[in-house]
Amino acid sequence: MTRRVVLAHRCGSTDFATMSPAEWRISDGLVPYDEALATMEARVADIRAGRAPELVWLLEHPPLYTAGTSSKARDLLQPARFPVHVAGRGGQYTYHGPGQRVAYAMLDLRARRQTDVRRYVFDLEEWTIRTLARFNVRAERRQGRVGVWVTRPDKAPLPDGQPREDKIAAIGVRIRHWVAFHGISINLEPDLGHYEGIVPCGIADHGVTSLADLGLTATMVDLDLALAETFEEVFGLGARDSSRASSLTATPA
Repeated sequence: MTRRVVLAHRCGSTDFATMSPAEWRISDGLVPYDEALATMEARVADIRAGRAPELVWLLEHPPLYTAGTSSKARDLLQPARFPVHVAGRGGQYTYHGPGQRVAYAMLDLRARRQTDVRRYVFDLEEWTIRTLARFNVRAERRQGRVGVWVTRPDKAPLPDGQPREDKIAAIGVRIRHWVAFHGISINLEPDLGHYEGIVPCGIADHGVTSLADLGLTATMVDLDLALAETFEEVFGLGARDSSRASSLTATPA
C-alpha cells in the first residue's frame, strides 16, 4: 500500500503536499526494484510534461544489488546471492534491502533553478547529513568517496593509522531533461552481512554501518519524519521554523 504523507504540527494538521510542490509518498511492504524504476521513469516523463508534480517516494526494497553506470564486474563478488539490477544511475554497485530507507527524489531542477549537478548532489548529501544529525550521528562527506560516512573510533584503525570510517548512506542520481530521479538510501537496520556480496561503491578499504549498528533504536517513522523536516531546510520549499515539534502520520492515498 502507498500512503500520502501528512505532517502534524502543534499549530494543526497540515498536508505535506501544501508545504511544497512535491508530493510525498510512503510505500508499505517491499517494492520490487523493476516496479520502482518503471514508476520513476513514468513520473519523470509526467513532471517534464507538466502532468504531475515532483515526487519524494519513501520505500524499502527486497534484498538486491544495483549496478550504476560506473560499476566494475570485479566488484560483484557474489553474483548469485541476490538479483542484480542495472540502475541507470551514476555510481557503482550498492545494496538495497529491508531495514534501509530509500528516498527517491523526482525533482524538476530547471524549475528550481538548480542546473548545477554537483550542487544538487551536494544538497542530497546535506539532506542526508542533516537527517542523521537528528539522531546525534555526525555524518560527513569525504573527498573522492561517494556517499555519507561516519568515523568509527570503536574499530581498529586502518594500516596507515587513519581512523576507520563506515558508510551509512548512499547517493545515486540520474538526470533526464533536467528532471532528477533516484536519490538516497540510509541504513536504519538492514542486514549488513548482505553487503558482503559486493564492494560497495567500489570502496574496499572501508565498511558499512547503520543506525542500529551504532547502537541507536530509531524507528522507520522517526527516520521518515527527519527526512521530511530536513528536506524543507535543504531544498528551501515551504521553509518554516524547524524547532517546532512535529509528528509524521500517513493516510491512504
